[in-house]
Amino acid sequence: MVRRQEAATAEALPGYEGPGALPGGNLARLSSGEQVRLYVRKLIFDGVLRQGQRVPQDAIAQALGVSRIPVREALIALEREGWTTIIPHRGAFVNALDEPSVRDHYELYGLFYGFGVRRAVERKGPELAKPLKALQKQIAEADDPDTLHRLTLDFHRTVIEAAQSPRLRTMLRQMTDIVPGNFFALVPGTDEVEREGVAAIVTAIERGYPELAEREYATMLRRQGDLVVELFRGRGMFDDENAEAASAG
Repeated sequence: MVRRQEAATAEALPGYEGPGALPGGNLARLSSGEQVRLYVRKLIFDGVLRQGQRVPQDAIAQALGVSRIPVREALIALEREGWTTIIPHRGAFVNALDEPSVRDHYELYGLFYGFGVRRAVERKGPELAKPLKALQKQIAEADDPDTLHRLTLDFHRTVIEAAQSPRLRTMLRQMTDIVPGNFFALVPGTDEVEREGVAAIVTAIERGYPELAEREYATMLRRQGDLVVELFRGRGMFDDENAEAASAG
């Protein structure tokens, strides 16, 4: 069974083009290892690679026009991030994805960014509201996912820079987005959650309430996590659902 799945996957990979764009928009701008890492994550997201399947390294190298070296480097990075498990002399296999892990991911994002905005308000005071208010207005008016994605990254970056916490920046760099691509294009409903969330965060900052801004950040990212869970559940990406489908078959 595993051999048949592996053969079907390998056959599907060359020239594979899934829905949506990969992060960064243009793979050519990224290092070979980063191209592979993002590509494999998207294959998992699109259901081309599923739990327990061996990652077809040769097919991926062929699809991206790279050697096996960046493929191996990417799989090591993916193992650190929890996407795959490397078994010596057997290869790399896709790990199970479960709902609690997805929810924990966004809860942690909320804790980190919530801490960041509280520190930013404490260190910058009311002046922080001005640049964030300008971004929030643009976010409210953004009418396409690409613009919204860029503006929200600017919003979060402004908060983290104002927090003046190298340790926090290091922790955030170690976290990898679960959704590979433009979050707002791929996860329905997240655009409205983001607009409402950043508006509430800015209002709390304007009023001088760092603890409230912290809570609003956590609430926004928790709601985003709820929508990602809903999407993944609909795609049958969770471990328990895959197990049920297998037993039913």
